[in-house]
Amino acid sequence: MKLGVALGRCNPAFFDAVTCAADELGYESVWLPEHLMFTTAMSRSPYPGEAHPPVPPETPIFDAFAYLAFLAARTQRVRLGTHVYNIGLRHPFVTARGVQTLDIVSGGRFEFGIGASWLEEEWVAAELDFTTRGRRVDECIEVCKRLWTEPSVTHHGAHFSFDGAVFEPKPVQRPHPPILVGGESKAALRRAASLGDGWIGMGHTLESARRQIELLDALLAAAGRDRVADGFEVCCGGPVESVDDIARWEAIGVTRLLVSPWRRSPDAVAGLEAFASVVGLRA
Repeated sequence: MKLGVALGRCNPAFFDAVTCAADELGYESVWLPEHLMFTTAMSRSPYPGEAHPPVPPETPIFDAFAYLAFLAARTQRVRLGTHVYNIGLRHPFVTARGVQTLDIVSGGRFEFGIGASWLEEEWVAAELDFTTRGRRVDECIEVCKRLWTEPSVTHHGAHFSFDGAVFEPKPVQRPHPPILVGGESKAALRRAASLGDGWIGMGHTLESARRQIELLDALLAAAGRDRVADGFEVCCGGPVESVDDIARWEAIGVTRLLVSPWRRSPDAVAGLEAFASVVGLRA
């Protein structure tokens, strides 16, 4: 089981210290939340069936690629992920260049968590059509994959059109950094099964995660894929207090757990140290 650290669960003033501690203690990855911007009035939620956003508009947000590049320079081993990057809000040239640069400066340590975005007001402010976000995300993923792997790319789609784009250098990881598709809706799971190298969910219980994984398995089979044989990553947050708990998550198919073993941000490093001792992490 891979153990990642959810940076969004602590005050940004502690991101650096928490990431360096995770690196030293042997955690596999750290994960940075991402939005382009918030608005004073927000609706919807990333959780299906809920109508209100889980964060206030004053929540601090950062350019994910720039911040993770800084954290890459501060660390040696820990992998660096976005949870999740709203890929449809940018032109794929911008996204692909940010991913390529971060993967290179980190020595191939980037995990690209992406999402279709739940915040309609963010799309309106960016002057983009929220109703087309799914199709736009799919096209962005397609274009980025080609930019990272092909010597030149010509593309004429519904949202982007260009000829002979040359995109060098290529990322360190081949064919490209892992793309983990976030989201809890069936559409998000279908996108993960058809276009992703894995799925990254929100906070779950064992039972709620099991239901999502069962649906993922069916969608993967429909796409001619197999979760185990293809090394498809299944990532989510969930309660863990012991090695036995980790074994329970692993038994239902989770390959990476995102943890935040602290209640107050000033206690985050001490919480990581205590948790590492409990679960037997070795740096």
